[in-house]
Amino acid sequence: MRNQADGQPVVVVSMSPQTVSVANASPYASQSLPSVFFSAAGTGAGRGVGALPETPYLPDESQQAMQYRPLPDVTPEPYRIGVGDQLLLATKSNASSVEQLTGLLAAENSRQGYSVRGDGTIAIPAIGPIQVAGLTQDVAENRLFNALVDAGIDPTFSLEISEFNSQRVAVGGAVKNSVIVPITPSDLTLGEALIAAGGFDVRDRQFASIRVYRDGTLYQIPLDTYVENPGLKDKILKAGDAVFVDTTYDLDRALAFYQAKIDVISLRTSTRISSMEILQAEVGLRRSALEEQRSNFERRRALGEETQEFVYLTGEVNDQSRFALPYGRRATLADVLYAEGGFDTTTGDPSQIYVLRAETTSKGEGITAYHLNAENAAKLVLATKFEMRPSDVIFVEEQPITKWNRTLQQFLPSVLSAARSAAAG
Repeated sequence: MRNQADGQPVVVVSMSPQTVSVANASPYASQSLPSVFFSAAGTGAGRGVGALPETPYLPDESQQAMQYRPLPDVTPEPYRIGVGDQLLLATKSNASSVEQLTGLLAAENSRQGYSVRGDGTIAIPAIGPIQVAGLTQDVAENRLFNALVDAGIDPTFSLEISEFNSQRVAVGGAVKNSVIVPITPSDLTLGEALIAAGGFDVRDRQFASIRVYRDGTLYQIPLDTYVENPGLKDKILKAGDAVFVDTTYDLDRALAFYQAKIDVISLRTSTRISSMEILQAEVGLRRSALEEQRSNFERRRALGEETQEFVYLTGEVNDQSRFALPYGRRATLADVLYAEGGFDTTTGDPSQIYVLRAETTSKGEGITAYHLNAENAAKLVLATKFEMRPSDVIFVEEQPITKWNRTLQQFLPSVLSAARSAAAG
């Protein structure tokens, strides 16, 4: 249906799913909010958290598997007298002359022994030096017997080694006491040497080993292996051996290592906390700036300084007004009608709802009036599909009875006034 409005053709189009689709197909892009409304206070340039400090170098102190290097067996041999040993001679004590009570007897009676000197000899009065170093006790007794006979002295005597100082084993490391243990004719075993040192002083045996240095070679027995194999305690030691109880991973070093790790964590945490405080301050400043920009935009829009797109409501609506089209999305006819309170059905005609839209056609400028007959409530669904365009005018026509009542209200005062004038004349 075509009408004329101030020389512009008006085409009335009934709303249907098809015509709604055609109306919605007209090109339109909704206004976008300023970028300030899409900015977050925590983004953008700024110092921010920054790079955390590099983790300081810490040595790799992980537990290492300990290699078992067995200590070779030693063939037991008779003890040989050496430099530094103390020898004790004992002779008969029933001598009848003063001369026989001197020398050996005096030594026996006073329990004074003879020390093997650096040249391997012992010096006996009236006999002289006798070479004993390197000799077994039996061989040394034979040599001393011959010397006594040659000197015309009763060879009835006994020879004892009172102190063993020439052959020793050093024990140290993770033991109760570091000691020098002498080797005696009964041989010295590894277990005896460790007992002489007071035993182990190890807090965690899985990290410890017994190392024996012998003739330039290092032998190693993990402590767990030593404990689990009782036969290792009977290993015979040699003169010059050095037994050292070592830890491949010392727990004090482990504690220091973990403390260093904790310090690193603390440093990183402290740095992060400090950096986060800086970041929070920056975020606060940025948030304030964003809020100020947004507030200024709202004020400019309220004062009409910002370009805004509107739809206008007129006719039998509850509020003759304009509706601001939303930013970033499209509004429908239902959005506009019911956002502003809808219309009064006692005065407005639901069958006569129009959306007036200025459009350019092949015949020039014109107005298209999209007609919605909402007398059937089901057709209100079309209102939720019909998209609004800037400067659309929504018009709700009045009810016929409303039009008649308003005509009477306007006409009746004039009639009454004329009647009163005629009566007065």
